[in-house]
Amino acid sequence: MKITDVRVRKVTKQGKMRAVVSVTFDNEFVVHDIKVIEGERGLFIAMPSKKSSDGEYRDIAHPINSDMRGVLQSTILEAYDKAADEPEGESGE
Repeated sequence: MKITDVRVRKVTKQGKMRAVVSVTFDNEFVVHDIKVIEGERGLFIAMPSKKSSDGEYRDIAHPINSDMRGVLQSTILEAYDKAADEPEGESGE
């Protein structure tokens, strides 16, 4: 499965979230609402999640192994870096 498109929507600085990203795989499947977060050790991604009845947040979609997570995170952060130089709005088009 190949990442064929990454769309970055930067957000104005509010808290630690820096962008919301949509990633397309094989030009056939898209995952929306991946977040770029600024942490203590730099930027990282947070997969889309929803709050369960017990108050915990659970990922709706996520990589199964660390290799795929690494590929996904590096691809997203590279697209974010490119978008960081562009005006506010959506990039990756």
